Amino acid sequence: MTLRPDVIPASTSPETAAAPVADDASAASPVSMDFGPLTISYDGRVLTPRPWTQIQSSWAVELLAELPEGPVLEICTGAGHIGLLALALTDRDGVLVDADPVAASYAVKNADAAGLADRVEVRTALAQDAVAPGETFPLAIVDPPWVKSQEVTRFPEDPLLAIDGGDDGLAVARQCLHAVDACLHPDGAVLLQLGTFNQVAALEEWLEQSGPPHLRVRGLRSFEDRGVVVLLRRPEPGTRLLS
Repeated sequence: MTLRPDVIPASTSPETAAAPVADDASAASPVSMDFGPLTISYDGRVLTPRPWTQIQSSWAVELLAELPEGPVLEICTGAGHIGLLALALTDRDGVLVDADPVAASYAVKNADAAGLADRVEVRTALAQDAVAPGETFPLAIVDPPWVKSQEVTRFPEDPLLAIDGGDDGLAVARQCLHAVDACLHPDGAVLLQLGTFNQVAALEEWLEQSGPPHLRVRGLRSFEDRGVVVLLRRPEPGTRLLS
């Protein structure tokens, strides 16, 4: 893949592996966990990967069997686990994006550990700044923070940046969907992670308003009460895919 100037190649050089040192030394102590066949490293400054989110990776694999050619985009990748698992189970390249340089550095390390360094780019950027003009993606995986701001104190062990989704939990999701709308293939798909069915209903209402993003909810999958993954497509997709 051709790298943008601000892209971190998925390899662990001293420059790309460097991350800010946390005030709490224990928070910066790396740990690892199994995520499907992958071993994912992270520390207390990064949201702990949730095993249930493997349903998002597996749904991505199903969709990619039918979607047009091209790389996968993942926004709010965190340690990279969801996107990397989808890439490991397909032959697609991927662009993983996170605004947090600590998370991005772990995405780099985890891509390298998974043997995907030559197929992955990691970009440290906000969603709206992550994609260059002319780039197109057939699949976008979006994992925004979705906890309501007034409820984040319920999760003291989680980094605030990784969980605070604004007043209704959808603020970052909306920003991400605007960014995805500008680079999604006309026959592409989006897999968006949210917290509740009520958030899905609120998202549908927002998307029905005139103007971008030009996306509609086409399906959803959930894992008990852990969260919801939503499939979004263009209002008139060119092909009918798995849902």
